[in-house]
Parts: sequence; C-alpha cells; structure tokens
Amino acid sequence: MTAVTVPAGAKVALPFTEIARRIAAAELPRVDLVIGVATGGVVPAALLAYRLGVPLARFDINYRAPDNSPRRPAPELLAAPSLPQAGTRVLLVDDVTVSGQTLGLARALLAGCEVTTLALKGRGADIVLFPEVASCVAWPWHARPD
Repeated sequence: MTAVTVPAGAKVALPFTEIARRIAAAELPRVDLVIGVATGGVVPAALLAYRLGVPLARFDINYRAPDNSPRRPAPELLAAPSLPQAGTRVLLVDDVTVSGQTLGLARALLAGCEVTTLALKGRGADIVLFPEVASCVAWPWHARPD
C-alpha cells in the first residue's frame, strides 16, 4: 500500500489512480448490493459496485456542508430510499466517516440485512481504504473553484 504523506493542516489531493488502486487491492466481502451515501459516497460506491459486479443504490443522507462544517444537528435522511429485502448482503459506502453517525443512520435503515461498511478515510467503518489520512481531502470528483 502506498503511503500518503500530508503536512499537518493541509488538504490532501488523493489522485484518482491511487483511489482506484486501493479499491482494486481491498479485500472485500461477497455482497449482493452496494449502497453509496450521497453525495460523497456515490462515486466510490459506483467503482466498488462495478468491481464486485453487483447493483448500485444510494441513500440520500446529509449532515455536513461542502466546507465540512455541520449543516444539521445530526445526519438526516433527505429522501425515502428503496430498501433491500432482509438477508441482503450490503456494502455500505461513504467517502469519510468521523463520528460514525451517518453510517449508523444508514445501517439502521438496513435492519435485517448483513451490512459491511466501507469509507475511503476516517475511522469507525469496517473497511477504511486510507486509514493514514487524517486531514481533509480534495476528492478528484468534486468540483474545484477556478
């Protein structure tokens, strides 16, 4: 695994190639469905669903603003999702998990399913692809101001 070094307080730009490499190298469970937490988890969830050859769904849950400040007191479900049947093996994906509240809300919606959580960075997910990155990240799929 290639280490990512970031000066303290800096926002790291993770190259798409490194994200794709980590996804390709990850030991993933057998699942029936990948669910991305919108908006940040949708792109990595799509890459994972493609790799695993399974359908992709999304949960519209929001907590933070684009500048990473809390937008709400707690994560909030913005639209009623289509829920999988009990017993479905789900890989639940978000870009970042800090407190675990967003993944916790999403997991609660999946009662009766076998859920594995994956985050690109942070702590608290079953699988974290960039555990060494503690700073904020400039994801390659987010629009950047000119």
